[in-house]
Amino acid sequence: MWDSPMHLLIIAIVVLVLFGGRKIPEVMKGLGQGVREFKDGMRGDPQQPTQASQPVNPPVASAPPSAPAEEKK
Repeated sequence: MWDSPMHLLIIAIVVLVLFGGRKIPEVMKGLGQGVREFKDGMRGDPQQPTQASQPVNPPVASAPPSAPAEEKK
């Protein structure tokens, strides 16, 4: 399948053209995080909670209703 290093060079050039030089580190970082989270999930003991499991907006304590404010004209 990979008879020569020319195949890898062609794939690298295609990836560089599609994503550009600045996007490749971001793509690789995301790929690495995904693989790491997958491995942690397969082990069943995630070391760090994911952002999706944390609430976006923490609950706010409700204040007692106040008297209506008078409008000034």
